[in-house]
Amino acid sequence: MADYALSLSLIALAAGLLGLGWNRIAGRPESRFRAVGRVLLVVVVSILLVGVATYHLSKSRSFQFAGELVQRVETNEKVVALTFDDGPTPGYTEEVLQTLAEHGARATFYLTGRECEENPELLDVVVASGNELGNHTYSHRRLYFVPEKTVAAEVEQTDAIFRAAGYEAPTTFRMPGCKRLLTTPLYLDRTGRTTVVWDLEPDSIAGIADNADAIVEYVGDGVRPGSIVLMHVMYEGRQPTRDALPRILDRLSAQGYRFVTVSELLAMQ
Repeated sequence: MADYALSLSLIALAAGLLGLGWNRIAGRPESRFRAVGRVLLVVVVSILLVGVATYHLSKSRSFQFAGELVQRVETNEKVVALTFDDGPTPGYTEEVLQTLAEHGARATFYLTGRECEENPELLDVVVASGNELGNHTYSHRRLYFVPEKTVAAEVEQTDAIFRAAGYEAPTTFRMPGCKRLLTTPLYLDRTGRTTVVWDLEPDSIAGIADNADAIVEYVGDGVRPGSIVLMHVMYEGRQPTRDALPRILDRLSAQGYRFVTVSELLAMQ
């Protein structure tokens, strides 16, 4: 709840400053010009603070305004859900699927509709592999400050592509960049979709993202029962993550972890 607490603190601070400004304006007539200046300054500062708070809430992994948000699942079982964002992309999707198969592991692939349309044969391969699909929008658009019809198009078009490929299971949703405000959570809640984020994302951290050894250590040291791990493996620049993947599977297996899909993890709540 750190993002939520920070945002509320900033809003409270802005409200306090604004209240102080209004108290000052009640002074002597000759001071009113100066007081108005102070109030205008406070208003500007308040707007900036509210903007910062809104930004933090828009990408929070621990709070959203509506619907179910899952960062990890509280459980005593040593289970972990590996998730991959973006794609499918030629070469890299097959490599990841092969690595999972060699380790007897299943994962959840948060794919974009557009890339599925561009690579339908790869979508078919992912579906046939028995791994799980998740909805990562159609065009990888950031879904904040957009109307509901835009959210609906991004979500429904992608689910329709999945169904056309023979994938009938319900899908969870992950927004690109974790960005959303009101319309996206409200739409997901109204249509019964769960928002799934993560508690470990090794390839977004400077000093770790470009080093396979560091990625393995970060995941191995940070994982907890019920963790959701996000990795980006679908593009050329993510070779360190692909190199780390088999070693992550080996290390977590040695630590006693079992690999589950997101839906299997959610069923343990």
